[in-house]
Amino acid sequence: MSVTDIDAVDLAESVRTVRETEPLVQSLTNTVTINDVANVTLHWGGLPVMADSFGDAGEMADLARAVLINTGQVPDGRVEAMHEAGKKANERGIPVVFDPVGVGSTPSREAVAESLLSEIDFTVIKGNYGEISALAGVEAEVKGVESVGDYEEIERTARSLAESTGSIVVASGVDDVVTDADGAVRLTAGHEMLGEVVGTGCMLGATVATFCGALEDDHEAAVHGTLAFGLAGERAADLEYAGPGTYRTNFRDAVANVTSDTVGGPSLEERLEQVL
Repeated sequence: MSVTDIDAVDLAESVRTVRETEPLVQSLTNTVTINDVANVTLHWGGLPVMADSFGDAGEMADLARAVLINTGQVPDGRVEAMHEAGKKANERGIPVVFDPVGVGSTPSREAVAESLLSEIDFTVIKGNYGEISALAGVEAEVKGVESVGDYEEIERTARSLAESTGSIVVASGVDDVVTDADGAVRLTAGHEMLGEVVGTGCMLGATVATFCGALEDDHEAAVHGTLAFGLAGERAADLEYAGPGTYRTNFRDAVANVTSDTVGGPSLEERLEQVL
């Protein structure tokens, strides 16, 4: 079945599988969003562990169902631990998700990303339009960790990165693009308030890693995880909120309460478009 042939029952079944499997997800992430990453992993039904020191990182990866590597902060010790955990995951054949936060903004971040890509086989690379473009060698404008500018060719750019790395690529933005070397799908889901909360990109990376840790098909996991995340963002906006703070709380509750009744009705086909 094509990933675009999806309804609420399919998506709810994926969420149910995540919650029944309870995948242990080893996340090496930044201290700014570490709590959000841990909580969204837990709310989807995964078991979060945030071991980010050399030795412990590899040992946890030896127990995990998936590994998330997020480069929001890149001190030498944590980068060393990222390499260790990623290589251990590759040895075991479990999914590794790469979230190259801020790549394209400084030479130091570019060097870290290049070193990780050269030594680790990533199942999924998830970044915003600017980060994905920078990794693909296309001109991008990244300020700090935020993507700015226009990316009219993001589908082709993301697919080019998928072809060169062998990874599934998730490019997040106003619409999200999920692609592998064979084709790209554009997903229409989410809410503008997600952009008003620091860390939602990191939480999307954690969501994809959690789904990959539970589902057998990595491409399906990337699509379903990204779609479920966006729909939870919409559901959070349907609830009363006063601003970004209460919306953030609503979003976490929406993730925890995703069911077939809260994922957009019986058909989600209009949410996914095959674009390449």
